[in-house]
Amino acid sequence: MKNIFRRIISASLSPNVESEDVWQSLRVLVSFWTWKKGNADIEVRQWFSRRYKTETVVTFNSGRSALFGILRAYGIGKGDEVIIQAFTCVAVVNSVLWAGASPTYVDIDSTYNLDCEDIERHITKKTKAIIIQHTFGIPAQVKKLCAIAKKHHLYVIEDCAHALGATHEDKPLGMFGNAAFFSFGRDKSLSSVWGGVAILHDATQRQKDMLNDFYNAAPMPNAYWIMQQLIHPIAFAIILPLYNVGIGKALLVGLQKMKLLSYPVYPEEKRGERPLDFPSKYPNALASLITLQLRKLDSYTKNRIVVARRYAQELPSSHFRVPLSITTEAAYLRYPVLVDDPISIIKYAKARGILLGNWYHNVIDPSGVDFTRVGYVRGSCPHAESAACFMVNLPTRISNTEATIIIECLKSCI
Repeated sequence: MKNIFRRIISASLSPNVESEDVWQSLRVLVSFWTWKKGNADIEVRQWFSRRYKTETVVTFNSGRSALFGILRAYGIGKGDEVIIQAFTCVAVVNSVLWAGASPTYVDIDSTYNLDCEDIERHITKKTKAIIIQHTFGIPAQVKKLCAIAKKHHLYVIEDCAHALGATHEDKPLGMFGNAAFFSFGRDKSLSSVWGGVAILHDATQRQKDMLNDFYNAAPMPNAYWIMQQLIHPIAFAIILPLYNVGIGKALLVGLQKMKLLSYPVYPEEKRGERPLDFPSKYPNALASLITLQLRKLDSYTKNRIVVARRYAQELPSSHFRVPLSITTEAAYLRYPVLVDDPISIIKYAKARGILLGNWYHNVIDPSGVDFTRVGYVRGSCPHAESAACFMVNLPTRISNTEATIIIECLKSCI
């Protein structure tokens, strides 16, 4: 009975939501005249400009919109190819498709990032850019990849959707390529439920103008969409304490079916199509939520590293394979382990009030993605497909006590 009434521990159910986020959502919800325009969006842009030492910072309603804008800024479109890794989310793939270009899938290495050995054989005369995904907030071999890109005269776009707070050689990830984009999704390093940022480095004036023109042409989300996102932290303040007794999950499903809460991936996206909500501007209401968390990024990152180190030290390597060394450069949005039977372990943990993550149990996530429509050929990236079969990811935005509960749970299931 004790476990039933314990708050759910989760890698995916809005792990960043704290009491002040809930109160901020309530304040903004009733201040509807501030939903679309205000000073919060300016504050977000200034924060990124200072941290990433660039004047070109543009906010959007999502990371996928930000990537779409970057591709347009570089003139990437019909007839062009963009290298991305397998073991990714369809949202990344779709931005390439929306731009009119074709994704070229490359396999992954032991860090779950682009394999430097595999990438060059995929480069053709049509290749225009490489998207470097720092999976789980673990730095890719960014300097080697940038060198390959320079050799072939390709743009480098860093996918920092998992990597806000991560560094490499004392520089934040996002400062190594020509451009970078970030996500404020509900289960990212920082969250305003939806949101994203695009930044450019050493861009030409035309590229800057193209990105700004793309932003100016994008609509502001409608009031109903904004309301959905503001309700999210408030709803989860009720859902999470009740999740273990089933009421919370029923409430979540009910609110989604009533369209009072949004889904993280739209049905159209699984078919490679573009929903009407993308691209859009970043509304001031959501910027008001993220400004609270920007101040806590460094403490969140330190917490994640401490928890990741505990997993590495205390989980038996014979059953939880961790082909990575703990580094203080990584942000560890989630901590990846390979297990023989991920479905059983996820089910075992769930029965004990722990929701483990399964990124990316489909080599192109989530379930239901039409591989033909997004251009992925099964068998083309064997390392990525193997990782997808055996992957479980552990929560890191948790307390030391919760980390102990997870470790004891996992030890007891072997």
